[in-house]
Amino acid sequence: MTAWGNKWPAPAKINLMLRITGQREDGYHLLQTVFQLLDWCDWLTFHQVNDSRVGLLSPTPGVPEASDLTVRAAKLLQQETGCQQGVMIALEKNLPMGGGLGGGSSDAATTLLVLNQLWSLGLSVERLMQLGLQLGADVPVFVFGHAAWAEGVGEKLQKMVLEEKWLVIIKPECHVDTKEIFSVKELTRDSKSITMAGFISGQHRNDCLGVVRKLYQPVEEALVDLAVFSEARLTGTGACVFAQFDSRALAQQAFDSLQGRWQVYLTKGLNRSPLMHMLQ
Repeated sequence: MTAWGNKWPAPAKINLMLRITGQREDGYHLLQTVFQLLDWCDWLTFHQVNDSRVGLLSPTPGVPEASDLTVRAAKLLQQETGCQQGVMIALEKNLPMGGGLGGGSSDAATTLLVLNQLWSLGLSVERLMQLGLQLGADVPVFVFGHAAWAEGVGEKLQKMVLEEKWLVIIKPECHVDTKEIFSVKELTRDSKSITMAGFISGQHRNDCLGVVRKLYQPVEEALVDLAVFSEARLTGTGACVFAQFDSRALAQQAFDSLQGRWQVYLTKGLNRSPLMHMLQ
């Protein structure tokens, strides 16, 4: 049941593959990627107010309230619909910022989906995805709420059913600047497009990997340490790196070995967003 005061999940994501297939005239890069959602979430609570103000009860350090994606998402809904209702938002932040896990984008998507119901706006998922794209390229997949094959700038989505493997994720002590990575001259921008079948058969490279590991030594070190246990991969432009495991026991062994040396997390891949289970 959708009700004021409930806690709502905003799950993380990883990119299981990322190919850059071109660049538009406006500078945006054309991509092919595979998104998988994770059983690891921020949590949001929406509190009813008696006017139209939108604000945060728990501001994120270093992020001005007007720039916060949850506030921007709520105000975008007001602008789109003329809604005069307001909200105060409490955010329990569990996902590391700047790691390529989509935390801020997921927070925005949860705000769009939940307020659409709490404010009785009646917008379709498709329209919410379009609004989400105005906030960030990763927002639509979180509104979509399912593991997906993505193209365009990441907004053209097709549902996928993936193995829900266990994951160990390392967050190196650095912040990778996505704009910097996409501006590096050496970045591959003309990868040949592949098919979904090609990905399933093992074509899962990340075109950003070579540039990121060259520019960010902590990412390179994390990849080397994680590769001892399973194939180590970069999500998005990083900085987080991950490895998949067939069982929790194997993932736990890697987690235990890496803990203490790294900021490390143990989680599980999901096909369906936990938010979707709660909204229905």
